[in-house]
Amino acid sequence: MFDSGNYSTHTLAALQCPAYPAQNPITSTPKRPLVRPSISTLRTTLTAIALATATLAAHAADAVHIDPQRLSQDVKTLSSDDFEGRGPNTAGETKTVNYLIQQFQAAGLQPGGDVVDGKRGWTQDVPLGRFEIQGPVAVSVTAGGTTKAFTQGNEVAIRAAMTGEKSVEFKNAPLVFVGYGVTAPERKWDDFKGQDLKGKLAVLLINDPDFETGKGDFGGKAMTYYGRWTYKFEELARRGALGTLIVHETAPASYGWATVKNSNTNVQYDIVRKNPLEAHAPVEAWIQRDVAVDLFKRAGLDFDKLKKQAQTRAFKPVELKGVTMSAKYDVDAKVITSKNVLAVRPGSAQPDQVVIYSGHWDHLGVGLPDAKGDKIYNGAVDNATGIAALLELARAYAAAPAPKRSVVFLAVTAEEKGLLGSEYYANNPVYPLAKTAGVINMDALSPYGPARDFTISGSAKLDLLDRLVAKAKQNGVRYSADPKPEAGHFFRSDHFPFAKHGVPAISFGSGEDWEQGGVAAGRAAEEKYVSAAYHQPADEWSAAWPFTGMARDLGILYAVGRDLADSNAWPNWSKDSEFRAARDASATERK
Repeated sequence: MFDSGNYSTHTLAALQCPAYPAQNPITSTPKRPLVRPSISTLRTTLTAIALATATLAAHAADAVHIDPQRLSQDVKTLSSDDFEGRGPNTAGETKTVNYLIQQFQAAGLQPGGDVVDGKRGWTQDVPLGRFEIQGPVAVSVTAGGTTKAFTQGNEVAIRAAMTGEKSVEFKNAPLVFVGYGVTAPERKWDDFKGQDLKGKLAVLLINDPDFETGKGDFGGKAMTYYGRWTYKFEELARRGALGTLIVHETAPASYGWATVKNSNTNVQYDIVRKNPLEAHAPVEAWIQRDVAVDLFKRAGLDFDKLKKQAQTRAFKPVELKGVTMSAKYDVDAKVITSKNVLAVRPGSAQPDQVVIYSGHWDHLGVGLPDAKGDKIYNGAVDNATGIAALLELARAYAAAPAPKRSVVFLAVTAEEKGLLGSEYYANNPVYPLAKTAGVINMDALSPYGPARDFTISGSAKLDLLDRLVAKAKQNGVRYSADPKPEAGHFFRSDHFPFAKHGVPAISFGSGEDWEQGGVAAGRAAEEKYVSAAYHQPADEWSAAWPFTGMARDLGILYAVGRDLADSNAWPNWSKDSEFRAARDASATERK
């Protein structure tokens, strides 16, 4: 259905005009005098031509060829060692941005970024704070008169301070367990109960209070924003704490310690803030579960017992008496400028209205070596696949007739640092968000064969998903709800900053019910990737990846976006969605 250029025989036949005469009147002599057709005949003929032309345009809009080999080549290139893990503000960024611009230009698209000297360029400048720990991290815990040194990346994973300070040093800071660290007035939930945390380190749990029981005030297994580590860091900063120690547990975090270590011990970035302390405490860190259990024991406390108490409203903060932490490390803090890359296929009728396809071009760059000594975090699946998808969709749109609305291809920076490129764009949009009909984000797509299903990140309800479900159904593909709502994927991809502003946005996810091997095969591959490759140097391109499933899925995403770009529709969130009000507030701008 999506093979561009292969129009049906009846469509081509409809484009042929009636023969008057049978031979070419210019090169041959008619056997009889040429008869002028009647007005009614001309009208009938012109109508047939118009209908045929419309049919051809419709076929061009629906039919698209997505090349698995081109997908493979783009992923191979972007995730090669030459691109150094695509870290922002590195030589890897320069190579990545140049590659994207070259591919967009070759496809025939137009620049879609910032206007400079009266001309639109290919990029949007994204100013970011860059923070990196310099030199050794000296960190230790004292309990019962005994001091034990910790190693960065082993017992703890400490992030570079994003407060702008050049060094962090504290001695014998008290530790206080604050449960899940949640303040949710609408749920009548308060884990802090007035606890003063100034000068203290808050120890807390990842995910929501009802993650383990599967029922309660926080949606059961499905993670709310209160369960995200980003919320927890933000909340403790608001409370003026010295810092946060999140206890890592694989199931509620949805990833292992290797992911935590690799994501938190390298360079950190943030949007430029007037008062960083409102968003970041001086210390933001994770701690291994077994280490936390031992510290609780040294304070005469039972970790598991307190954890169960924390799952109730009655929980009150508990100080780990006799247990303190000390640390000292330097931080290199500076402001850098990274780049979002934008290309556009201008609309033919409503060019000021846009549909956006997005994906993040960055990964973790160069970091701590793995057991094999590999230090390059190539990011093949995460997210060279999404960027390869973006490029291939751009080629498809460039080859097809112009849509009525403009279609923008947005490759954002610093997703791995907290969705910063998309957050910056959403706060500083190149194209008005009120006239953005929808956003389709692509992050970590499957490079394997086709699946019988697809999913999205999270469980949001919106018209855009209804359109995707309907189009997939036409192609024999069904929708499966997010298989791991407890992982909080809705808050972990670049559609989220758009959603916060009310723009209908989804992040597409590959299915796990594979045509070859079923759910067992799909789930096994996903679990293997998360444990062995996600945010690790092992996330590398493989010649064995067929990319056929991804190609099929992109045909569906093309059709959904194309339909929306050729319509006057304005999808919205469900009436009970927390994002509906923001969208409705801009309704007058769409009239």
